[in-house]
Amino acid sequence: MKPRRAHPDKVLTAAKVKKVSKAGRHADGNGLYLVVDPSGARRWVLRTVVRGRRRDIGLGGLRIVSLAEARDLAMQYRRIARAGGDPLEERRNARRVVPTFEAAARSVHAEHKATWRNAKHASQWINTLAQYVFPLIGDRPVDQIDTPDLLKVLMPIWLTKPETARRVRQRISTVLDWAKAAGHRSGDNPVAGVAKGLPKQPDRKTHLPALPYAEVPAFVHRLRASDATEVVSLAFEFLILTAARTSEVLEAKWKEIDLKAAVWTIPGSRMKAGREHRVPLALACITILKRARELAPDGDYVFTGRSNERPLSNMAFLMALRRLKLDITAHGFRSAFRDWASERTNFPNEVCELALAHTIKNKVEAAYRRGDLLDKRRDLMSTWAQFATSAKGKVVKLRA
Repeated sequence: MKPRRAHPDKVLTAAKVKKVSKAGRHADGNGLYLVVDPSGARRWVLRTVVRGRRRDIGLGGLRIVSLAEARDLAMQYRRIARAGGDPLEERRNARRVVPTFEAAARSVHAEHKATWRNAKHASQWINTLAQYVFPLIGDRPVDQIDTPDLLKVLMPIWLTKPETARRVRQRISTVLDWAKAAGHRSGDNPVAGVAKGLPKQPDRKTHLPALPYAEVPAFVHRLRASDATEVVSLAFEFLILTAARTSEVLEAKWKEIDLKAAVWTIPGSRMKAGREHRVPLALACITILKRARELAPDGDYVFTGRSNERPLSNMAFLMALRRLKLDITAHGFRSAFRDWASERTNFPNEVCELALAHTIKNKVEAAYRRGDLLDKRRDLMSTWAQFATSAKGKVVKLRA
């Protein structure tokens, strides 16, 4: 048997490297080669075994990487391979730029906003993070954010603004989940454990303050006589008579209104449940709409704001209630409508629920129900409008 020769080690020198011009591989030892291409380009390659497979790993061109640097890189990569790692994977990880939390959040917002119900929600999503999160941890790399950082963000608003705090927590969680899926984080989402460090919030089962249905007629008469602008008064009464949500009324456009058929069709993009909703319009609603058209004959929105191109502000109803010194909400009139329908009428429950555009919780029933009971709801809404605008309001005492 021939004696085994020692593996070549550091065969090349800086002087030799400068003179090498013959195309092919020129070994330095320990798997390091200077490769000269037929074009004359020269580059370093390490041949080694990675997880049981032979791999050739490029180390860079000779103009950029010297002989000494190539030897150091080769030694570093061989050590990683012997430890069971992948030098190429570690190199990719080292080159990856980890975004800050703010950059990650804005990426999530850009990717998802097209799927959200409306522009208002998309705007609120990023604005809450910009207000409460970015000033504190916005510039931190997303892979370095942990539970203490989240406590610093949530603690100041957890009890004073509980609903906002819960939304902020959920949005932070979405950003961190995205960061893990994108390869910028590893391990569990720290939002899952942050609750242990937060105090218990007050009971969430509180309802928005609403006016008792018996007082609605008096409110309508008082609203008409108030110092609110006419368009605000019209819009508020329209909200009451249709039992619609505030945003649905404020953003209503004339293209959604069919005066001849007396139907207001709200597109799914503006509905909470994401489905188109038809609202039968009582005679009182038609009267309101005709007057609104006289006030802004060229506007796209039914109830215009300071210009025909913009709707009323979402503060319009709140300010009207404040001027009347009433501690209630516009949304609460939906509750008043529902209580009235249950206690003062014999309309079926499903008709009343569809009038409020509530989803059917029973999945089997929802699967088989195709219609929206428009004719039956027309009778319901006409009866409600007659009640809400009745002269009885003159003798019902309003609570200030």
